[in-house]
This record gives sequence, C-alpha cells and structure tokens, in this order.
Amino acid sequence: MAKRARAVRWGVPVAAVAVVAAAVGTGPVIAAVRSDPSLPDRTAEQLLADVARTWQSGRMPQMSGTIVETASLGLPALPGLSGAPGPSGASAASLLSGSHQLKIWYAGEDRFRLMLPGEMSETDVVADGGTVWLWDSAANKATRLTAPAASGGGPDHAFPLPSGSTSPFATPEQAARQALQTAGTDTAISVGDVVTVAGRAAYQIVLTPKSPDSLIKDVRVALDGEKLMPLRVQVYAKGAAEPAFEVGFESLSFTAPAPENFSFTPPPGAKVEQGTVTPPTGHRPEAAAEAHDRGRVVGAGWDSVLVTSLPDVPAQKQEGKGRDGVDLGALLDGVKSSATPVSGEWGSGRLLRTKVVSILITDDGRLLAGAVTPEALYRAAGVKE
Repeated sequence: MAKRARAVRWGVPVAAVAVVAAAVGTGPVIAAVRSDPSLPDRTAEQLLADVARTWQSGRMPQMSGTIVETASLGLPALPGLSGAPGPSGASAASLLSGSHQLKIWYAGEDRFRLMLPGEMSETDVVADGGTVWLWDSAANKATRLTAPAASGGGPDHAFPLPSGSTSPFATPEQAARQALQTAGTDTAISVGDVVTVAGRAAYQIVLTPKSPDSLIKDVRVALDGEKLMPLRVQVYAKGAAEPAFEVGFESLSFTAPAPENFSFTPPPGAKVEQGTVTPPTGHRPEAAAEAHDRGRVVGAGWDSVLVTSLPDVPAQKQEGKGRDGVDLGALLDGVKSSATPVSGEWGSGRLLRTKVVSILITDDGRLLAGAVTPEALYRAAGVKE
C-alpha cells in the first residue's frame, strides 16, 4: 500500500492571513505594550497587521538555526511509548514528552534542509531546486523525490514526502499559525513584555482563552522585532508557572546558508529509492475521506473536541507495533488502566486528564480528546452524529 504524503511547508496559506485580520477586528484587544529601548512600541493591532503582511508576501528570510521543542504535558508513564522513537527520528508519540531538536537551513522555498538528529542516527530532508532527498541514516536509505512543475512558486508551495519518514515536529511558524487560527471572538489578545529568543529581541502576542472550559491559560507567540516572524510559541496551562509545550529557536542567524548545505549524494552502499510524488493533502480527491477517518470535531476554537473511533489495533499492527513503532494495544491498555472510571447521561468510560489535554475513552468504542475540562468532553460525548 502506498504511503500517504506529508508536506514540508514553509509558507503560510493566504487563508491564515484572513484569520489574523479577523483576530484584529474581533474580541477585546489590549493595546498596551511594554517595550525596551531596542524595539519600537507596537499595539496588538499593529503587530497582527505586520504578521499578516509578512505571511501574505509568502517570503521567508534566508536563515539557519536550531529549533527545540519541549513538552511537559503531565502524561503518566504509559506502556507502548518506550519504543516510540523509530529509525526515522522522533515519532508523534515520542514528542509527547521531553525535548527534541530540529536543525534548519533555508535559502528559498525550493532550497532548504531539515535535519532531525537522533541518539544514534539522523534524518535529513534536503531540497535543491526540483529535487528533494530524504536521508534515513538508521535504515541507510535515501529516497529521491521530484516535485511536479505545477506545484512550484507561491506561499502554498510544498514538497510531499512519504508519511512516517519525517517527524511531526512543529516549527514556531506552524505553531503560531495554529494558535492564531484557533483564536477568535472567545480570545483576549494582548501584548506582553519584550523577550529575548535566540539572542534576538522579540515582541510577545498573548492569546488568552475566555472559555471556562479551556485548560489553557494562554498562548504566547514571540515575534522577531525586525523580521516579524515567529521565533517561539509557548502554551501555558491554567495554574502552571512553566509552559506545558514550547517550540522555539535556540539559535538563529539571518544569513544565507552555504550552498553545500543543499548538496546531497547518497553514500556508497546506501539503498536508493524513487519516491512517488502526490499533491498535498488539501488538493487530493481522497482528502475528504481521510478527514472522515480522523473523526469529527465538536465545538469550535479553544473548546474543540475531537471525536473518533478507537483504532482497529490488529489492523494497524505490524509485528506487534503501530506505524510509528508504538505498540497500540499496550498503549490503549495503559491509558485505560491509568484513567478513572466515569459515567453520565452520555454513557460510561474512562477519563485521563493531563495539564492541557483531557482524554475520554467510552465503553461504546469512542475516543474524545481536547484541551478542555472533562465536563466539556462529557457534553461532546452526548452529541449524536
């Protein structure tokens, strides 16, 4: 079976600009900013408008740096996750705790390199013109992908890559885009203190959910004072002094990377494959069916709850493991054993609550999850399709 494609994307869709513009015009915007002398004062409206213009241009500055992603969600020790980091780097499961690193070199939308170092291996995505190489050192395998000519140019340009071959590691820009898409009329938008990220002065946009059902206290997006691009995103849980999730640049240089960073030749003895290029998910006919497979969403914004069926563990197992090296059966059993029995008008099941996520597994075979209180999950569980 052909693997699904994952798009490595640096641009921001124009639709996201509309979301930012809407955020400027909806909800109370606190226009107070405390700036040090190194940065001019900016109101929240001005910063959001600046970000919108930067994203709409579709131009990213040339740069190189290191991004660190850290998660401290308060998950219990669960069986099935210990072997999560696979040969192609960190999996989605392994990113649920601890810190992970991603190195980037960016010279343009068709010339970039991403390197995900592991303890004993590394995974590289190297794009130089119309060719993309995926290198998996643990498997000693190189996959060559040729981007279709019709997909080049514009902020929506993306290189499709085989699913599972790259980490679901979020960049600060991706995390910021998601936060701003979530924000709406149920969000208070303010400007925080100027901070220093990767040695650069940055403004902070603070998004505070108004909903009492949200487990999130606020989301803080640090914007570079000169380039106005996201440098860091932090998610704080209610009652917590430290972020439950953070992704940001540890080091950053806005200089053109050396050309050799985008040159790749498979080493002698490596297995070389030709990858099948498919359009990004949003442009494929089967995208709607895949979205249905991922379940449905009840609620909106910060109160969104994902409702889906429990995975068919035997169908997803491969030598006892899931696609990311996760033992799905052991993981589900671990979640159930760590969860608390609950019941109500919606039915019965087991509840697992972390700092910023609540998970409900119902006895009728559904899984509900969201950054909301258990009561919000119970209401979602009572909503019929």
